[in-house]
Amino acid sequence: NPYYAEVIENVNLNGRGSDLETRHLVLSIEDSNFQFEPGDCIGIYPENHPQLVDELIQHMQWDADEQVVVNKQGEKKTLREALSQSYEITVLTKRLLEQAAALTEDAKFHELLKDDEQIKSYMNGRDLLDLVKDFGPWNVKAADFVQILRKLPARLYSIASSYQANPDEVTLVLRTVRYESHGRERYGVCTVQCAERLEPGDKIPIYVQHNPNFKLPADPEVPIIMVGPGTGVAPFRAFMEEREEIGAQGKSWLFYGDRRFRTDFLYQVDWQRWLKDGVLTRMDVAFSRDTEQKVYVQHRMMEKSKDLFAWLQEGAYFYICGDKERMAKDVEETLLQIIEQEGGFSRAEAEAYLDDMKAANRYQRDVY
Repeated sequence: NPYYAEVIENVNLNGRGSDLETRHLVLSIEDSNFQFEPGDCIGIYPENHPQLVDELIQHMQWDADEQVVVNKQGEKKTLREALSQSYEITVLTKRLLEQAAALTEDAKFHELLKDDEQIKSYMNGRDLLDLVKDFGPWNVKAADFVQILRKLPARLYSIASSYQANPDEVTLVLRTVRYESHGRERYGVCTVQCAERLEPGDKIPIYVQHNPNFKLPADPEVPIIMVGPGTGVAPFRAFMEEREEIGAQGKSWLFYGDRRFRTDFLYQVDWQRWLKDGVLTRMDVAFSRDTEQKVYVQHRMMEKSKDLFAWLQEGAYFYICGDKERMAKDVEETLLQIIEQEGGFSRAEAEAYLDDMKAANRYQRDVY
């Protein structure tokens, strides 16, 4: 039962010449009864790209206006609506491939399904349109075919604003995903919808997803250290808005990184104002494409290792938000090195120190 929030603002935060596109999306939640805290997320129910939906229908020679059942309650939609709003068509799963096998006698396809490695390799970077084009013929009605598709899941985004400061609206930061794979343009379902097909005045279905494991300290006097490259900076903008609103006196330190200072410094004016007003105590930035050798947030942490460890010794909370695969691992490894080096600890003692921080909720991650 999502709330249909009206779009107030939808602008690209990146400067001209950037190879990135990051949307600053402000939604009205005036009569939603939503309540949230910094660190929480908004779930958006997105729609698939109309071009992908149309190509799929055309290839299968289906009728776009045919009524199909989309849930256990027996609700019906037209095929085009169902493929747009209800079903995942951009990601392949092993289960989907196995169920699709009953709908075609294609020998190549049945051969592929005998080998897990081949299945994995085939699924990588391909979608439902690839599947129906690569194999077949598909002797199946649309109403039966959609039954093997999984539901289109909501996409979660960290809230970049404070409820205390702005109870009638919520801000999200979305980086648009576009890439080429197997000779075709691919799109992030939700980010491209927001970038290309969402105007002020439009409405989008959303809900609040609480995140109890990523929260400001209960005591506003406690120092905080935040590491958030790119859109990972979203919850820290909410942290700063909140701390400004409640008059928190605790020190705060932000490590922020992106590609280029000139075009990719998200919310630069906000950070500078908070620094000037003392809401943000310190800020260190890393712009990886501005120097011959790439510099990332973990390099800035290492440069300031003495001060960073001193803050930890004072009881500072440490937060990481952003890319799980590379950045979060590199930042954690760097943090361990700093604890080891500045604390005069062995590796095992540094790991125990970090474990103690985790147990006390002083080390928190929101990674994806």
